[in-house]
Amino acid sequence: MDHASAYQADRTLRGKIRRRLVRLAATRPLANGPERAMVSFSFDDAPQTAVVSGAQALETRGARGTYFVSAGLCGAEAPMGVCGRADDYQRLSQAGHEIACHTYSHLDCGRADSGEAFADVERNAMVMSGWGVPAPKTFAYPYGDVAVGPKAALGGRFSVLRALHHGLIEAGCDLNQAPAVGIEGPDGEILANRWIDLAVSRSAWLILYTHDVRTAPSVWGCAQDVLARLIDRAQDSGADVVTVGEGARRLGL
Repeated sequence: MDHASAYQADRTLRGKIRRRLVRLAATRPLANGPERAMVSFSFDDAPQTAVVSGAQALETRGARGTYFVSAGLCGAEAPMGVCGRADDYQRLSQAGHEIACHTYSHLDCGRADSGEAFADVERNAMVMSGWGVPAPKTFAYPYGDVAVGPKAALGGRFSVLRALHHGLIEAGCDLNQAPAVGIEGPDGEILANRWIDLAVSRSAWLILYTHDVRTAPSVWGCAQDVLARLIDRAQDSGADVVTVGEGARRLGL
């Protein structure tokens, strides 16, 4: 879960079956994988701690991250802390970070229809335009969930649409439901390190995600020192640390 309320995505048997089937529908396979390994660090909902501590960890290492923003959550209190505000996103954008789309209302795209999903995304883009940040080119599904209708409707609008299932972006990967790995929980760092090593060995692209970044993180976040070590690990491994948008650009998307 990564919403300000206690709402959770559909966990019924029907929901589980839908999630399996949607992976086979409205796909957009990547023709050619990266020439060299890439790692992206992303922050869902962009809590204030990620806006400050997350950005600092990246910037001090000469890197930048991607913030998947739901404009409707600006300044809202959430389980992972207060979300960022418009001036935060303006500052991040000016510093070279990517401000990407997470729908306006943190919409569950697994339960929405295609029209509702598209309208919510358009509303988010309109608000972002008012902030003066570049139009978002990449997207992350709230809750990592999507149904066939919204997946098909949004697939042509963004270069990469990120989900939450584990995996690497390489030839054949579905760009309309791209994999990612979470940096969260007691095993988050160990798991992320394994995926970084795998991405390097396969010259693939790994997208990592978290929410808050603080000393005592929520169950959806990570500690500052963990994030710092993972950035170091990625750079020391020889992978290029890029925003999701830059990774897409390098693939010609």
